[in-house]
Amino acid sequence: MAARANASGTISFGLVSVPVKLYTATRSKSLSFNLLHDKDKSRLRQQYVCNACGEVVERAQMVKGFEYAKDQYAVLTDEELKALEQQSDQSIEIEEFVPLSQVDPIYFERTQLLGPDKGGQKAYRLLCDALRTSGRAAVARHSTRGKQQLVLLREAQGGLMLHGLYYADEVSDFSEIDHGEGASIKEGELDLAVKLIDQLAADEFQPAKYEDEYRKRALALIEQKVAGQEVVTTTAAAPKAQIIDLMEALKASLEAKAKPAASEEEGGARRPARAKGSMAPPRKTAKAK
Repeated sequence: MAARANASGTISFGLVSVPVKLYTATRSKSLSFNLLHDKDKSRLRQQYVCNACGEVVERAQMVKGFEYAKDQYAVLTDEELKALEQQSDQSIEIEEFVPLSQVDPIYFERTQLLGPDKGGQKAYRLLCDALRTSGRAAVARHSTRGKQQLVLLREAQGGLMLHGLYYADEVSDFSEIDHGEGASIKEGELDLAVKLIDQLAADEFQPAKYEDEYRKRALALIEQKVAGQEVVTTTAAAPKAQIIDLMEALKASLEAKAKPAASEEEGGARRPARAKGSMAPPRKTAKAK
């Protein structure tokens, strides 16, 4: 089934315009649960209660306020907020091109896929190839939902990706956080740590290797509940011991990774090789009673 675009827009740089369609790139599969009344298992309805008088407040009676001091609010009307909005024409105005390697992933907020809209295939392809060849990404402003969002355009998988970016004042750094800069690292400890990294290293990131184990267990439990089966809880795993000697912990980690590989080689050596064309004796199968 073909993907459905959720919006259309136009990328502009210089005198070049590229009509594009925007598609959702990611979707969370985290499980969400509804709150129910324990007596009759009916869905609960959320209510807003005033802190001052204790009355339940309906949505028509609500206004928006910004807390500029403790319990002090500047109230803004819907009309005032609407007047602040900018034109939402889905334009993507490129400001500059920067080396992709210089953009820290911490700035990435969300991702969308861009595809060419009607009549924009050639310009789209040209921008894709130019970004890939230059090794650069485009910093742009995306006019959407009454605001201008900072975004980054980059070539990936033969197409264009649009990443929403956090602004600089929305990103924290380590200036006020202890990150162990006063600790003394011995040369031998660093060598062992690098060796351990080499043992666990892979040539590429393969996200399909990893699954949400909590979601799998939760869905299995839900299926048991729906089927009316008895639910058996498992024993929690024992907590890992705290590191006492860093050097010994690194050595033990290296040895633990080396032993399975050695065992597999020994096991493979003990198994006699089967000659070509030979057939293993058929296995005996138990007859059904």
